[in-house]
Amino acid sequence: MSNEKNHISENAFVGKNVKFGNGVKIWNMAYVGNNTKIGDNVMIGSLAHVDYDVQIGSNCKIEGLVYIAPKCIIGNNVFIGPSATLTNDPYPPSTKLAGVIVEDNAVIGARSVIKAGVTIGKNSVVAMGSIVTKDVASDSVVVGSPAKVVYNRSEYDNKMKDWEAKF
Repeated sequence: MSNEKNHISENAFVGKNVKFGNGVKIWNMAYVGNNTKIGDNVMIGSLAHVDYDVQIGSNCKIEGLVYIAPKCIIGNNVFIGPSATLTNDPYPPSTKLAGVIVEDNAVIGARSVIKAGVTIGKNSVVAMGSIVTKDVASDSVVVGSPAKVVYNRSEYDNKMKDWEAKF
């Protein structure tokens, strides 16, 4: 299931009516459900589960073991760290589903859990292990359980630059 534009692992599962952009890479034993749309230059890691009716923009990196529930919408230039979970049922098992919306340039840290119906704003960061139960404003960095704003994206970017300069 690979061609010049995309690389889909032979042991990945891809459902029906999945639409791929160019430069998509899907690694070992990943799952992509029916009616999902994936933009250009998207990487989906091993053992990730992208359920049905999901939309993923371009230039996204979805690490291994991530779960993205049905009806979720992921913007462009989004990073989702290993084992993060985006849910779609705030009161299981209800009959009404509401996916998570992750806007452009957001970062979701490893093992974070995002409640159904929540929007993660543009340029925002969810720190690893955070439990997000409410919308996250654009350009915010949230940490903890429940997640709370600790600083803005500018401060986060400066901390990253300082960290990278140490090496």
